[in-house]
Amino acid sequence: MKPDLQQLPGLAKDKHNENRKYFEKLRKKPPRNLDYVMQELHDAEFQRTDCLSCANCCKTTGPLFTEADIERIAKHLRLKPQQFIDTYLRVDEDGDRVLQSVPCTFLDAENYCLIYEVRPKACREYPHTDRKKFQQITHLTLKNVEMCPAAFNIVEEMKRRMPL
Repeated sequence: MKPDLQQLPGLAKDKHNENRKYFEKLRKKPPRNLDYVMQELHDAEFQRTDCLSCANCCKTTGPLFTEADIERIAKHLRLKPQQFIDTYLRVDEDGDRVLQSVPCTFLDAENYCLIYEVRPKACREYPHTDRKKFQQITHLTLKNVEMCPAAFNIVEEMKRRMPL
């Protein structure tokens, strides 16, 4: 299934309780082969998915910026780290540094990232469906299926392949 971006929030909402219950069981007793299966599902989905045709993550949410991200991106932009912070970032309610606004300042009209080679760690790892110990980030995955068609598909295939 390839959910349309317009349909995705509704589909994710319809599946929310089912996914939440599935993830609760997964956290209590993760299958031994979970990381292996998640890597396989992630790789298969991203063989079919072209992020440049979507970029919904960049349009609707922003990443957290670590100190290392700030240093690396500031250097790339030939700014001092504090200049980068003052120009592009704010502190959110959790005390994390995030973009001042969305869509991402660094997303161009063709959905290309203007700082792709130095992008934040959170962007490089998104949607985090190939993370080790996946069961520890299911709260994040519940949010990601609302905006990322690939994450939605991966979770649906995961439930089919690994019924709990």
